[in-house]
Amino acid sequence: MKQVLTGYAGWIMAAVTVCVLIAGSTAVAGNSREVKILQNSIEVLEDLRAIPENRIPPALLNEAEAIAVIPSVYKLGFIIGGRYGSGVVAVRDDAGNWKNPFFIKLYGGSIGWQIGAQSTDLVLVFKSRKAVDQIKNGRFTVGADASVAAGPVGRQAGAATDVTLKSEIYSYSRSRGAFAGLSLEGAALQVDHTATWNLYEETVDRIDALREVPEPARLYKDVLEKHVTG
Repeated sequence: MKQVLTGYAGWIMAAVTVCVLIAGSTAVAGNSREVKILQNSIEVLEDLRAIPENRIPPALLNEAEAIAVIPSVYKLGFIIGGRYGSGVVAVRDDAGNWKNPFFIKLYGGSIGWQIGAQSTDLVLVFKSRKAVDQIKNGRFTVGADASVAAGPVGRQAGAATDVTLKSEIYSYSRSRGAFAGLSLEGAALQVDHTATWNLYEETVDRIDALREVPEPARLYKDVLEKHVTG
């Protein structure tokens, strides 16, 4: 049985790798992989206000210490499941302004009856800056290193955010423009140092000191400010 599970695990990782390579090959000519991730993340942010009845509550977004957007999280399963995605996270400074976004990777697995493949967009709303600091310091496991909950949606949920929502992270998946709470325990988040360097030519700890910010990152911050804070 152990050999069978090991074989399935290898198949899942190979399939995830193929999906990631296929996704990368669809990037517009002349655009780097990092620029494409930012463009797709902006599209997700643009949809935050699209459907008031199925949206992340504005009160929760306004209180967020950080927001991560991971477009196209690939999830595959055949008894053993796996997921993988690349995205960006932006953190507020002490004045409440958004810092330059840096790149992250999400990956994880599960065992149980499951079959098939799907791709969804993922949004993580951090109410604690400590969780983001832990991501920067190394591998971070959602649910183990910080409390996580499937986030509420809709207008009414926003009114109760201050009182009832106690988790450090709220997770959402997006499908066809609508957001829904997502259970994400056990997924690992890690800084993608290579992708961050490819865009900024600087390390994660130094990107906020740059005098000239790459246009895709600046545009991402503008959209984040407009749709989350505005």
